[in-house]
Amino acid sequence: MTKAACDVAACDVAIVGGGYAGSSLAAALARDGYEVCLLERQTTYRDKVRGEVINCWGVVELRRLGLERQLLDAGGSFANRFVGYDETVDPAEAEASPLKLDEMVPGVPGVLDVGHPEACEALFCAAAEAGATVLRGTGDVCVEPGRRQTVRYEFNDVEHEISCRLVVGADGRQSAVRRQFGIPLVQTPPNSLGGGLLVDNAGQWPVDRTAIGTERDVMYFVFPRRGGIARLYILHDKSERGRFSGPGRFDEFMTAFRLRCLPDGILDTARPASPTCAFYVMNDAWTETPVVRGGVLVGDAAGWSDPVVGQGTAVALRDARSVWEILRSTDDWSPEAFEPYAVERRERMRRLLLSGQVRTAINITFTPEAARRRKAYRRVLRDDPVLAGTRHCIYKGPEGVPDESFAPETIDRILALQ
Repeated sequence: MTKAACDVAACDVAIVGGGYAGSSLAAALARDGYEVCLLERQTTYRDKVRGEVINCWGVVELRRLGLERQLLDAGGSFANRFVGYDETVDPAEAEASPLKLDEMVPGVPGVLDVGHPEACEALFCAAAEAGATVLRGTGDVCVEPGRRQTVRYEFNDVEHEISCRLVVGADGRQSAVRRQFGIPLVQTPPNSLGGGLLVDNAGQWPVDRTAIGTERDVMYFVFPRRGGIARLYILHDKSERGRFSGPGRFDEFMTAFRLRCLPDGILDTARPASPTCAFYVMNDAWTETPVVRGGVLVGDAAGWSDPVVGQGTAVALRDARSVWEILRSTDDWSPEAFEPYAVERRERMRRLLLSGQVRTAINITFTPEAARRRKAYRRVLRDDPVLAGTRHCIYKGPEGVPDESFAPETIDRILALQ
């Protein structure tokens, strides 16, 4: 049992937002003996149709934070093969040359697939078990900087107040903390639209195999989980807003997933398992610096990469681990102490932005020229680590591939493939 946050007048760190980044950081800091208050708006984590996969480099961060077991216990499972089923290749040929995800990062068995609500619940509970003071169902949060920061929040229509040395904004894309810190957010225009649907009865799909590809006018993802559950995603051109909407959206979504590039009948028995079929704008966003005096941003609050490359959970876990290590290594919690985090994150997000641009150009450009480029890129992925870098960084991490992979001339070479 933990005491209610409204009974706490002071702490070392107040974290606003109990998603991946906020709860992971709270758990790690509380385990080290810091007084941590974690405030979460939701009383129950809802399915937001995102955050289903932790790529290999994110698994490394999860382990450094000491939280892998919690997500495996929450239903997570590893997929060790990526098969690029695509309209440009026969399914049997695609299966004969999978990307071996268990060879991307030493000691990591692949990508970890886990439901977003289940993962957030597990991490929030881990923070409580580690000794953090946690509270769900908080209302508006007000941050007032000073020699010590003041955080005011509503709970059960009553305003409460916490004094702390540091406020961590982990409250997502619409971050109130970011706004109150006065940190500007830069966003790119929409690159595409993407959404997903949770299905069950998908037991014919191997749980150790993920897939991404393009057919006709959609890009698709398949992320399986244990028990015959899978998340299916569709991405399409940004001009088709509302394509999968209205009362018939579930049937329309499943019809669009009858892809010839997939093995015959492999998803025929799959049925919607969630009332949520939501689509979002796919774009990138960043802050020039996620740090101010008395405050730091992590996760989506600090900016995000285009979900087309599926890096949100890994980014959140890297942010949490980076901030945790700085806080535990020094008593100087000034903005200068966080400069290494700000510099590393800025370059990390730049590389992921380029990775997303390449994937969008290759997979969400529905022309004969793009199909030829996609087929040519598939060939060079096997033999050219520089050209493959923007693809492999998704699994290995932005720093795990050659620096030249992100040079303008390399991007130009990829886009010129035919």
